[in-house]
Amino acid sequence: MKPFLILQLRPETDAADAEYASILARSGLDADQTHRIRLDCEDLPAELDVADYAGVIVGGGPGCVSDPEDKKSALDAKIEADVMRLMPQITGRDHPFMGCCYGLGILAAHLKGEVSKAQYSEPVGPSTCALTEAGASDPLTQGLPQVFDAFVGHKEAVQELPPGCVHLVRSEPCPFQMVRFGQNVYATQFHPEADAHDFEQRIQIYAGHGYFPPEQADDLIRTCHAAQVTVPGEILRRFAQRYG
Repeated sequence: MKPFLILQLRPETDAADAEYASILARSGLDADQTHRIRLDCEDLPAELDVADYAGVIVGGGPGCVSDPEDKKSALDAKIEADVMRLMPQITGRDHPFMGCCYGLGILAAHLKGEVSKAQYSEPVGPSTCALTEAGASDPLTQGLPQVFDAFVGHKEAVQELPPGCVHLVRSEPCPFQMVRFGQNVYATQFHPEADAHDFEQRIQIYAGHGYFPPEQADDLIRTCHAAQVTVPGEILRRFAQRYG
């Protein structure tokens, strides 16, 4: 069995380690079924071929693809460039891909879709999502509840459906919560790997990163723990099961 490639974009070691553990927990994968690369401290091998992997999972991170190039830190620019370098292989071969939050921005930007902070950003916490008509019949989402909660937190968003994509999940504050390109390339605006404990940790780590006023942190943590968020993890589990 080929391993899954897990690309992580978080420079904070505690957040990256917790995210990796959560990806394993929600997907049902064991560590020895994955090849983990933290792009903040490792270079993406120049010869990397996605065909060597069952699928590619891209985690979230504090960067924004819509930021002007002169406003990105050297590290954010390096991380983004590494992921972008793989996207022609992924979309060109219709290779299994699951982009989580930042991963949706990466996919949309690669497809020349509009990603910006103009509208559709969401505060940190649970968001009520719903399947579209296409989502009701997609292999990763069919049979799921028509309406479900998911954890979100993002400053930028996809402004319109990227070219060639199918719209699978929407919400009132952010219409493009999950899309599919081709048959096997997926991306979500929500975090399919996250539970309330993950978001409590991320709220503490990213309190000064502009996602929310820092004085709201305790209230946001309480809101996350009061939410019932289970369906997004099933999407990640189905992805791993379908392509593993």
